[in-house]
This record gives sequence, C-alpha cells and structure tokens, in this order.
Amino acid sequence: MRVTAPHRELLDQVLDKWSLAVCNELCESPHRFNELRRAIPAVTQKSLTATLRRLERNGIIERTVIGSRPVAVEYRMTPLGKTLRHPVDVLLAWADEHLPAIESARTRFDDAEPAPRMGTSVRASG
Repeated sequence: MRVTAPHRELLDQVLDKWSLAVCNELCESPHRFNELRRAIPAVTQKSLTATLRRLERNGIIERTVIGSRPVAVEYRMTPLGKTLRHPVDVLLAWADEHLPAIESARTRFDDAEPAPRMGTSVRASG
C-alpha cells in the first residue's frame, strides 16, 4: 500500500473527528447548521464551520441556500459523499473486531520497561 501526500491530505480532511461526526449526521438526512451543532454538542461553531467548508470543498457535502425569510442554509451529502459510507463502516467494523487485541497491546506497551529511544545515548556507569 502506497500512501502519497495527496492521499494523506484527503484522508486527513475526510476522516478527522468532526468530519466523521458531520457525515454520520448528514447520511441520515440533510441538516441546517444549528441542527448539526445540537446533534454534535462537543463541536465549536468555528470547528463546525471549518469542517463543513472542507467537506464542501472536497465534494463530500453540498450547501444549499433556502430562499426563505430569514435565509437558511442546509447541508446534505453528495452522491460522492455517500460513497464514503461503506469504507467507513468497514473501518468501524475492523475497529470493533480488533479493539480487544489493540487494548491488550496498549496495556503491554504501557506496562513494559521504557526502552531507550533512538537518538538518545545510554552511558555505562562506573
């Protein structure tokens, strides 16, 4: 598997914490900005705005201005964005299946004696 810089940039933008939460909400139905804020209470207004702009720029979601009074904006998944559902579900299933083994590995690592890190020198005493 070869991950190039463009791949890394796209994956960083699409699979970050807030993008996944937004896409999860929008996969169910379109939402207005404040509906998304209520559905994802931990996200700040600034982070949600940046996430929505990033997802829109990448063609994952679309922003529609509704000509009502007052003017409203609604966000929905694009056909391209909807294609993310399956690979993300596969990653989540993998995480569910392997989480116990990963937690065991973390515990073993955290409980092990700290080894010298590369670039550090170990001096012999005496």
